[in-house]
Amino acid sequence: MPLALLALAIGAFGIGTTEFVTSGLLPEVAADFGVSIPTAGYLVTGYALGVVVGAPVLAIVGSRVPRKRMLMALMALFIAGNAISAAAPVFGVMLAGRIVASLAHGAFFGIGAIVAAGLVPPQKKAGAIAMMFTGLTVANVVGVPLGTLVGQNAGWRVTFFAIAGLGVLAVLGIAALVPEQGRPERTRIGGELAAFRNPQVLLAMAMTVLGFGGVFTMSTYITPMMTEVTGYAPASVTWLLVLFGLGLVGGNLVGGRYADRALMPMLCTALAGLAIVLALLPLAAHDKIAAAVAVPLVGAFGFATVPPLQKRVLDQTADAPTLASAVNIGAFNLGNAMAAWLGGLVISAGFGYTAPNGVGALMAAAALVLALVSAALERRGGPAAGLPGVPGGPEAAGSRVVAAGAPASAADTGAYARRP
Repeated sequence: MPLALLALAIGAFGIGTTEFVTSGLLPEVAADFGVSIPTAGYLVTGYALGVVVGAPVLAIVGSRVPRKRMLMALMALFIAGNAISAAAPVFGVMLAGRIVASLAHGAFFGIGAIVAAGLVPPQKKAGAIAMMFTGLTVANVVGVPLGTLVGQNAGWRVTFFAIAGLGVLAVLGIAALVPEQGRPERTRIGGELAAFRNPQVLLAMAMTVLGFGGVFTMSTYITPMMTEVTGYAPASVTWLLVLFGLGLVGGNLVGGRYADRALMPMLCTALAGLAIVLALLPLAAHDKIAAAVAVPLVGAFGFATVPPLQKRVLDQTADAPTLASAVNIGAFNLGNAMAAWLGGLVISAGFGYTAPNGVGALMAAAALVLALVSAALERRGGPAAGLPGVPGGPEAAGSRVVAAGAPASAADTGAYARRP
């Protein structure tokens, strides 16, 4: 594989780490700024909303800029945001830094995957894209637990300065190793927007928001739940995050393997499993062993939804997938934002640190209902089912997805599905 993929993977590793590490450092950040943990949870919400806005906007802007230059600009934005967060004198400034960093998230993965695919022969494109997204997967298993450990022992600011340093390393790698690929073709906005007239696309995105949001009702507040309710020492949260990361990897691999074989059964099974585990977690949280088992299961069931959901969007937008794919990236992060906000509300209302899991169970159950509705419409020959020339018609049947990352961001891989 070309060394340029290593530079892209480093960027993916940094982005994945900064997205998720905040959840492990909420108590430290809250204590430093003198705010409540639910208020500190806005750092997760703000980042997610920044991705929602930045993914489609910067993806469109990036279509008019040479890709190598755009990747370097996005990483510069990422560096600036993390440096602002690390040096923030007050909570509001840190929140602003999180939003600045988040704007680069979706567009980096979207454009980076195109660049990765262009670095290798056609028969190796999927492997190249998977190699880049390995950085995101490793971030969940190594970067987030390590960043949490460093933040708890050396201070959370050190963690964010180190992440900014990863961004510098990625920029240098991209500058030195990624070849120029020229200016991409202009985006056809009208054709891309037409995909959103398909009800199946809207249903899939709603499932993305609700299903993946269920995961973040747990992960956003995992540290206070595990320390205050379960009784783990703060240092043990690092290992619980490792378990969660392993669950993400395993779920993504299983979801990717079966998304092409039996998409809707896979999706419904994953959503049902997620709803059940989240519903039981308030009880499991009172036992250390049960909690340690439940945490990776939430990650596994949650990320098993990513490949089938992204493939669902692609199957329905085969003729114009770029904007829909970018918006679906935003949908994952909109779910994250909703989860962090709703979880903070129930904690502030006095229901305790396990209460967000009940909210997540309801979100996952609602996504399951939408999946059943979508499947029923498809069986009845609903919109875009079997209509040639319509996104999702028979010419889309050959779409396939590369599943090789973690979600809110793993969804990006779908933008580069290839038809036979």
